[in-house]
Amino acid sequence: MTDRQTLIHEPGYRSRDPDLVPRMLLRGMLALALASLAITTFAVVTGREPVAQPQPAEMVREKWIVMEGLSAQAVIVKNTDGSVLLDLPHGGFITVIQSGIFTERRKHKVDQTLPVRIVEYANGRLVAEDPATGWSAELYAFGAENKAAFERLLDQK
Repeated sequence: MTDRQTLIHEPGYRSRDPDLVPRMLLRGMLALALASLAITTFAVVTGREPVAQPQPAEMVREKWIVMEGLSAQAVIVKNTDGSVLLDLPHGGFITVIQSGIFTERRKHKVDQTLPVRIVEYANGRLVAEDPATGWSAELYAFGAENKAAFERLLDQK
């Protein structure tokens, strides 16, 4: 080796192995995918009932609203008659739900101005439902503070 060749060296972070993903990891990922497929197939073939679904309960109250997104953070919430319930320049969680509905409606090519149903059930569930697309969100699952934002909406006249 010449002096010039000893000065040139490859960086230490490069792998000399041509396989970038270790074979053991690939085998583990394949095993995980096959196990998931086997479990799902077993559940379908044996007719296993779905679990972890909300229990049916009686509706306590509902409100139909129209949510108009102004930007990534702002939203105006209106009654179905067009009267403004809330004008939120920083809508927080209400904006997140409005964005979810907007995205789903855009995918289904549905009118963005159609009303959304907010429903409170006797078992404590609070749900935002979009009958136009079938989209829904269990609002109670996002924490007490986020649920309270929609409970305040239900209280608005």
